[in-house]
Amino acid sequence: MNQSGSNSGSRVNVPDARGALDNMKFEIARELGINFKQGYNGDLTSRENGYVGGYMVKRLIEQAEKQMAGK
Repeated sequence: MNQSGSNSGSRVNVPDARGALDNMKFEIARELGINFKQGYNGDLTSRENGYVGGYMVKRLIEQAEKQMAGK
């Protein structure tokens, strides 16, 4: 937790992007064969959750690079 008491990992800087990020999370989980569901996912291992988050970051970086390159 940060000093304000909120979990900075779940903060979305652009509120309009929350839906797209959620869709990406579920899409990536499906691709990885991880049973991600709406709501509580505490039954998943740290490794499974980490894979989803890591691939999300990887995909977001790829999208940003493509946008910066004008593609």
